[in-house]
Amino acid sequence: MDGRLGALVMAGNAERIAGFPSGRLFLDHLEMAIAVALVKDYAVQPVYQRIYRGGLSPARLRRIKELVHAKIEDDLTLEEMAQSVDLSITHFCEMFRKSTGQSPHQFVLRLRVERAKEMLRNAEARVLDVAVACGFKTQQHFARVFRTISGISPTEYRRELLQ
Repeated sequence: MDGRLGALVMAGNAERIAGFPSGRLFLDHLEMAIAVALVKDYAVQPVYQRIYRGGLSPARLRRIKELVHAKIEDDLTLEEMAQSVDLSITHFCEMFRKSTGQSPHQFVLRLRVERAKEMLRNAEARVLDVAVACGFKTQQHFARVFRTISGISPTEYRRELLQ
């Protein structure tokens, strides 16, 4: 097994051991990455990459955003997202990245952090409650993702906001 594939398998195993704090969408991405790596490296026939232009239409992108907002606290899957715009999972992922410049998983995390920022404006809301309401399984995972996207922790964000 090459290093790339081994790293993907190890990431999936670490996620499983931790109780899947990143959710089903992250696991869907890992599964797809492993499948692509296997096909690319071990397929008998060469795989030709198709070139797509334009990405998702504005209407399809709007449907995805509406779906994510409606299910922001739930576990979303790539299958649900692809079905909402009548595309296969693979085609959806390619078109989505072309349209937004990020994977569906990154997009969902970014929207969850945006919603968390809105909720953190309320000084009465506990950080744990905000994390759960935004679809994060644990407060630690929420804080890590929030810091990665925003550059500061949720508590620091609230402190700066309320000063």
